[in-house]
Amino acid sequence: MPPSADAKPPEPPAPSAGGVQSLERAFDLLERMADAGGEVGLSELSGSSGLPLPTIHRLMRTLVACGYVRQQPNRRYALGPRLIRLGESSARLLGTWARPALSRLVEESGETANMALLDGDEVVYVAQVPSRHSMRMFTEVGRRVLPHATGVGKALLAHKPAQEVRALLGRTGMPATTERTITTADGFLDALEDVRASGYATDDNEQEIGVRCIAVSVPDSPTLAAISISGPAGRVTEAATDKLVPLLHEVARDLSATLAATGTT
Repeated sequence: MPPSADAKPPEPPAPSAGGVQSLERAFDLLERMADAGGEVGLSELSGSSGLPLPTIHRLMRTLVACGYVRQQPNRRYALGPRLIRLGESSARLLGTWARPALSRLVEESGETANMALLDGDEVVYVAQVPSRHSMRMFTEVGRRVLPHATGVGKALLAHKPAQEVRALLGRTGMPATTERTITTADGFLDALEDVRASGYATDDNEQEIGVRCIAVSVPDSPTLAAISISGPAGRVTEAATDKLVPLLHEVARDLSATLAATGTT
């Protein structure tokens, strides 16, 4: 639907007290690019940010020169390779800070605990503390998966606008990893409604048969983050869920406070 004649363009972000406006605007553009899937045109950035095209063009030229953005052959702009190093270092630190919280989850639940982030269109696991059981779940730190078949993916996407979720699923596709995997956008959006209603997400044999996972998002995290408990479906049962969800929420709040204290927010 076209905008009405009375519609106003979005206001550009106001500079914070003591901040450098050009830096704040540049980082705002990088975040908008990430939200859009990593590649955008100047007119899209202007429409979403409220900044004039000449200002965006000047900022993007600087980001391209520094390697944080690259210009594609089709003249659109994409996130650049120098961001990878920053992201990997940040993810390692975040994982280090999360380990005490994950260790508490393992101690009180007996199951493997994970922390994951949304990185572009994928979920990346940044920390894990394994269960002490001989039969346990193991996910390599650094592993990337598509969000539609994971509990952490649902927790990470639950509060994003439906159109953003549909666009992400359109870019990634929804391949089935088991017969329980959700493979339609409508089905996944219905699942996200359940997450918002219940306050937690599940992966019930959707990523791997015999494995069940319960996940919650970390409130006020500097980047979208979720923590989870995963284990054999015979141990991570519906009955166990009633006890594990309050524990997950409590640990997520404590982890949020830890991240705030480290100055990452």
